[in-house]
Amino acid sequence: MAMAARSLILTVKSFYRIDNYDKKSSNEVYLMDLQGKVLFSIRRKKLSVFGNWDIYRWNGSQMNQWFQARKNCNILGGDMACHVTLGCDKAKSSGYKILGLTGKLGFKIMDHRGELVAEVGPKQLSSGVMLGDDVLTLVVEPQMDHSLVMALVTVYGLMTDKI
Repeated sequence: MAMAARSLILTVKSFYRIDNYDKKSSNEVYLMDLQGKVLFSIRRKKLSVFGNWDIYRWNGSQMNQWFQARKNCNILGGDMACHVTLGCDKAKSSGYKILGLTGKLGFKIMDHRGELVAEVGPKQLSSGVMLGDDVLTLVVEPQMDHSLVMALVTVYGLMTDKI
């Protein structure tokens, strides 16, 4: 079975792989470190019309549900938003919001206070040349868990059918 793997580079040069086992818009994908250790399993909930995902964090051979993500639909167009609840509780104090930018490849991840914690945008060389749609720049605030940010980036990629 062929595996489709993608690697993204964080500003601190951390590497991750996203495996969807060669199925775009898969119902389950895996976020792994560079050595192939599964960090997160991201599963689309069945019978979900608008898009809901359960994200499980792996600790050795144990898998525990860590957070949930829900896509907000805007019928009139505009920015696409995603709400993420950590710890699977509904308290707003533990969530993140992912805000897609209309007409652009980028998006922003904000915490429950509305503060920017990470930003994703198209990769541009110093010569001004824009790279392909699947080559992105990710800037993460220093206090953030990079694997959590990568899980959020992966969820957003699933929501927008990029992965």
